Amino acid sequence: MKFNKNYFLLVTGQSIANIGDVLYMLSVISTIFALTGSAAASSFVPFTITTSMFLSSLLTPLIIGKVNLKWILASSQIGKTVLLTFLCLSLHAITVSNYYLLFIMIGMIAFLDGCANPIKQTLIPHYVKDEHLLKANGISESVTQTIQTIMWFAGSLLLVALGPVQLTWAVVGLFMISSMLLCLLQNVTHQKNEETGKLEQIKEGWIKLFQTPVLRKIAWIESVETIAGTVWIAAILYVFVSDALNVDEKWWGFINGAFFFGLIIGSVYCIKYAAFIQKRVGTSIFIGSLACCVVTLLFSFNRFPIIALILSLCIGFFGQLKSIPLETIIQKSVPKEQLAAVYTSLGTLGTGLFGISSVMMGILSDIIGVQMVFMLSGVMLLIGTVVLFRSRKLFT
Repeated sequence: MKFNKNYFLLVTGQSIANIGDVLYMLSVISTIFALTGSAAASSFVPFTITTSMFLSSLLTPLIIGKVNLKWILASSQIGKTVLLTFLCLSLHAITVSNYYLLFIMIGMIAFLDGCANPIKQTLIPHYVKDEHLLKANGISESVTQTIQTIMWFAGSLLLVALGPVQLTWAVVGLFMISSMLLCLLQNVTHQKNEETGKLEQIKEGWIKLFQTPVLRKIAWIESVETIAGTVWIAAILYVFVSDALNVDEKWWGFINGAFFFGLIIGSVYCIKYAAFIQKRVGTSIFIGSLACCVVTLLFSFNRFPIIALILSLCIGFFGQLKSIPLETIIQKSVPKEQLAAVYTSLGTLGTGLFGISSVMMGILSDIIGVQMVFMLSGVMLLIGTVVLFRSRKLFT
C-alpha cells in the first residue's frame, strides 16, 4: 500500500489520542482510588464509559449528514481536549465529598469517544482503495493494540513518576496534537435527505443491518461473540487466575499482556499476508471463529498458568484473524455514504450488550463458578461458528 497522506493523518491522530486515553484513564482511576480507597468506586469507571458510549452511538446518526464527517471526528477530539483541560484545572478541588464530578467528566469524554469511533472506521474506505482495505485495517488494528499493550505498562511508571495531575496535563498536550492532525484530513461529505425525520435518521443504520443479508449475519454473530467475550474482562479473569489457576495477581497481568501480544501478532499476520487472506476471506473468518471457540473451551478446563498464557495469546491471534477480514467485509457491504449509519448501529448494539453481559457474567461466575462461565463462553462461540459456517457463502 503506497503512502496515503489522509490515512497516515487519521491513524497517527487517532493513535496519539489512544495513548492519551490510556494515560488519562490511569490518572482518573488512581485519583478515585486515592480519594475513596474503594476498588468498587474505581471499577465503576468502565461502566460509566460504556453507558456514555452507548448513548452516543444511539444519537450520532442525528448529526451525520449535517456536519462533514472529518469535522465530526476532529470536533469530538477538540471537545475532549477542552473537557480534559477543565478536568485538570478542577482536580485540586476534587475531594471525597464531590468526586462524583469526575464521573460526570468521564461520561462526557466517553460520549465524544462514542461519536468518534464509528466515524474513524467509516473514513478509512474513503481514504484507502478497496484492494488495500484489508491491509489498512490490519495496520490500524496493529498500531492500536501495540499502543494498548505498551501504554498500560509504561503508563503505570509515568503515573508514579509524574503523579495524576501532571500526567493528565501531558494528556491534554497529546489531545491537542491529535486534534490538529485530524483537522488536516481531507473533507468527506455525507449528504442526507433534509426531509428525513430524526427517528428515521436513527433507524437508518438499523434498517440497513436487517436489509443486508451479510450485515444481518455479522450483527447476529457479533452479538453472540460480544456476550461470550465479556468473560475476558479484568474482573472475571482476575477471579479465574485466583480460583482456577491458584496463582498470585502477577499472572493476571501476564495473561492480559499475552492476549494483547496475540492481537498484535494477528494484526501483523493480516498485514503480511493480506493478499492471501483477501482471496480466502470467508475461510479466514471461519478458522478464526472456530479456533477462538476451541481455545476458550481449553482455557476453561486448564489449571496450568503457562498453558493459560499460551491460550490467551492464541485467543488474541485468532480473534484478529477473524475480526480484521470481517471489518473489511462490513466496509465493502454497503455504499460508503451509508457506512457511518451502519457503524453507529453496530456500535450501539456492541456497547449495550457488553455493558449488560458484563454484569450478567459477573453474577454467573459467583453462582456457577468462573470455569463454568468460560465454558459457557466457549459454547456461545460454537453457536456463532455454526451460524458462520452455514452462512459462509455470504462472506466473500
